[in-house]
Amino acid sequence: EFILVGFPGSQYLQLTMFLFLLFAYVLTIMSNVSIIILVRTHRHLHSPMYYFLCNFAFLEICFTTACVPKTLVNLGSQSQSISFTGCLLQMYFVFSFGCTEYFLLAVMAYDRYLAICYPLSYSTIMNSTLSTWLAVVSWIGGFLTISVPTSLISRLSFCGSNVINHFFCDISPWIILSCSDTSLVEMVCFITFTIVILGSCVITLVSYTYIIHTVLKIPSAQGRRRAFSTCSSHLMVIIIWYGSTIFLHVKPSVKASLELTKIITILNTVITPLLNPFIYAFRNTAVKEILKK
Repeated sequence: EFILVGFPGSQYLQLTMFLFLLFAYVLTIMSNVSIIILVRTHRHLHSPMYYFLCNFAFLEICFTTACVPKTLVNLGSQSQSISFTGCLLQMYFVFSFGCTEYFLLAVMAYDRYLAICYPLSYSTIMNSTLSTWLAVVSWIGGFLTISVPTSLISRLSFCGSNVINHFFCDISPWIILSCSDTSLVEMVCFITFTIVILGSCVITLVSYTYIIHTVLKIPSAQGRRRAFSTCSSHLMVIIIWYGSTIFLHVKPSVKASLELTKIITILNTVITPLLNPFIYAFRNTAVKEILKK
């Protein structure tokens, strides 16, 4: 088994972190479940955009649940241990959900690109079949992508310290504990994360470049404002998510800045899933009207 260090410090710090994570986790679950219920129960929200938003909300629930509950258990009890299998599974699910999020963000950007740049043919192109396939491919792609690094990590030998300097089984602090040669694992992880993160980032940025170019051509100032309002919400999520994850994973060595890594990880495993429903859905005009009613 391994020991998850979590957030070492005084009992007051432990209690503060426990309450903060518990509050953030409960609010994340409630807000994302609310989005799913709203979309499912209101027929005029049954469109590709809200279908992807439902997928995204469900993904955020899964992503946060993969790491926060175990952290809460460790903060609230004396035991901070986790089994080898439990650690491997936690790492696999956290990173699978993370990869799925990259793919879904790219798909959502592509959906907005079609809606704004090709409004007349949007409903024909982005029909229910295509939107379903894009969502399914995003989920399957996320889980398949992480299967290769996970398989390699599961074969590593651990013969020294069993203390993981993190609050969940992240790849970097776990690889550092291995007494095997980790160069292949590090290279595979670096290549995988570079392709997934930067690849989806390029698709997203290209989509929004065309969107902004099209919006600037709208003659109505109100129309431009409305379009930019939607884009700004999405871009805010993209900047937070991609900025933090590029720092965490697109680096040639896993042995750098573990303490800083822990702080940045809180941003994209706790804060971002909490903010996303408010940025994506609750600022949306249609959703706000439903909530008022």
